[in-house]
Amino acid sequence: MGHFQLTVRLWPALKQANGARVVCLSSRGHFFSGVDFEDPFFQRRAYDKWAAYGQSKTANILFAVGLDARGEAHRIRAFAVHPGGILTELVRSMSEEEVRASIENANKLEPMKTPEQGAATTGWCATSPQLENRGGVYCENVDIAVMAPPDATIRRGVKDQAVDPKQADRLWTASETWTGVRFNP
Repeated sequence: MGHFQLTVRLWPALKQANGARVVCLSSRGHFFSGVDFEDPFFQRRAYDKWAAYGQSKTANILFAVGLDARGEAHRIRAFAVHPGGILTELVRSMSEEEVRASIENANKLEPMKTPEQGAATTGWCATSPQLENRGGVYCENVDIAVMAPPDATIRRGVKDQAVDPKQADRLWTASETWTGVRFNP
């Protein structure tokens, strides 16, 4: 909800920029879960930290899709980014065993990145002329990600549920309700 609230409140400044870009941090963690609109806050189901993480990362992608659809006419484009596997403070809430397993799984796809390497795709989305007149896409490794096959066993690319415009609109409406913040284009 943070991406949503901040961006809606900055909307007047983004419009004045006459060509702004909003970059939302997501991750391959979106493969863990879609957004459960029936129980988004785990009130009727058992809390699962990986489902919650996946749901939040899927929501960040959907937010970028929804924002881009609303911002394109105002020259405001939005992107979602997977920075790569990076050891951050997120590991403070994980056991040593979970950290080791996460590193092993990440290294199967590509080597872990430094924070500086991880920032490359974010910087690219914010500034690259290659993305002029583009938006609403999920990026990884300084490129627009491919669509992941529905039966993908390796987490590469982006799942179709994370870039579905109907799901993005549903999340947008729910975000206004959940936060009490209204978007006025």
